[in-house]
Amino acid sequence: MRPRHALFTFLTAAVLAFACAGDPNHFEDENVGLPCGSAADCYVDINPALIRGDILCMDKVPGGYCTHYCETDADCCAVDGECLTDHRIVCTPYENDKQKRCMLACEAADLYYDDYQYEGTEYCTHFLSEGWNCSSSGGGSENRDICKPN
Repeated sequence: MRPRHALFTFLTAAVLAFACAGDPNHFEDENVGLPCGSAADCYVDINPALIRGDILCMDKVPGGYCTHYCETDADCCAVDGECLTDHRIVCTPYENDKQKRCMLACEAADLYYDDYQYEGTEYCTHFLSEGWNCSSSGGGSENRDICKPN
């Protein structure tokens, strides 16, 4: 009887650990795109004075979106620990705001990841969250394909 009890306990713990591991469809391994309520929730493990551009929590995005202002793509991953994965983060205007910010890219070169070829919206849904798609940043002549909410 004891071996069955131990097996049941192990299986229950394994199921609970898997269920509580967090949303697999959230970009929780990267600073850009983390949900936030304010800029203070963003880049918490990095000295904010080192970030190239003011940190912000985009409230136009459901649940918030951690990012910072930038001038070039190089500004987005300039500090050690700022970019934690090899997903490409680009500097682009967002919608009608001409001020650029760092966003998760979903351009053609970005969609082949971890030996899998994603479709744009599938990539955004997988690495950010449900309800995200790959579309134009809306930045006029500096338009980029980025992941953004529907």
